[in-house]
Amino acid sequence: MIENRLKMAAQALLKGSAPPISRRNIPPICQEEVEEAKSFFPLDKFFIFGHARSGTTLLTRLIRVHPFVHCNYQGHFFTRSPFLEGMVASEEMEKWLTRRSNRWNLGRDLSPVVLRAACDFIMERDARRVGKHYSGCVVGDKSPNSLFDGEAVLKLAKIYPDGSLIFIVRDGRDAAISHRFQAFIDRPQHLAGADARIREQFMRDPEAFLHGTKSIFTEKSLRHAAEGWVNNVVETDDAAKHEFGKQYLSLRYEAILASPHEELRRTWRFLGVDPAFNGVYQVLEAELQNNPDADWQREKAGEVAVAIQKGRLGTWREIFTPSDKLVFKEIAGKTLVEWGYEHNLDW
Repeated sequence: MIENRLKMAAQALLKGSAPPISRRNIPPICQEEVEEAKSFFPLDKFFIFGHARSGTTLLTRLIRVHPFVHCNYQGHFFTRSPFLEGMVASEEMEKWLTRRSNRWNLGRDLSPVVLRAACDFIMERDARRVGKHYSGCVVGDKSPNSLFDGEAVLKLAKIYPDGSLIFIVRDGRDAAISHRFQAFIDRPQHLAGADARIREQFMRDPEAFLHGTKSIFTEKSLRHAAEGWVNNVVETDDAAKHEFGKQYLSLRYEAILASPHEELRRTWRFLGVDPAFNGVYQVLEAELQNNPDADWQREKAGEVAVAIQKGRLGTWREIFTPSDKLVFKEIAGKTLVEWGYEHNLDW
């Protein structure tokens, strides 16, 4: 504590001001406050989590074709710093929201009420703009939780204990490849030296990489990808089962591609809306034919994007080298078996 105070004092001397002090804890919303919030913002809320490149965007596009479901992208209310709670995270805000003379707070910390009201308003305002704000409608946000895994679930549960959580999982090997190519296309300027050289070689001669002769990964980058996938899947699923129980649904990206109508009907039933509506087959098929992400990537870096097929299942079987398989199996083999992607470690 003294060391921290000294550091802040030094910063104040050097820069003329001290950084804001973060509070130690923001309390969860209580049931009474949940009911009060729902009297102002009555739409049920849901959140879509998933590892990067695991189909969260596809699920969002499909789920919101329902006339009573709206979902938008990446508010990162609970999945990326500074989070929704950043609004009340300073010590000064804590003092204001808990001050005894503040007759609005009913003797409690107003922080969870403020956070819930802000998030509810943002989401329901968007639903109203698209005409999905009537009784029976539900509104959600999709934000990949790759950066904070199970912690994101705990943050969500503190403010939305009555909300629903959908977690979409994709074979970690395909997710790692998709994420790698996304970095080649979207963020080449941020690639480290060895990674940048692999990208350059891929652009000159993609065939060797697409058939498992050369690896698109450095060992470090593949280990990082495998560890990140395992942490996300295990931590998110464990925390979601504990915090949300029957309000939690896990989906597999591969099942959505194989049986989109069955999986979407299951998801809509989970959200409490009738899965049978006029034109459901036609609107789902039309949305499945679109791939705006692939179109954008071809426009941004066609020389890389043209060599790959987005969303295809089992790409790892062709692209992983024998060494890639060994590394991924070492780290993620058990989790792949637990989620049904493999029967054993003999692959």
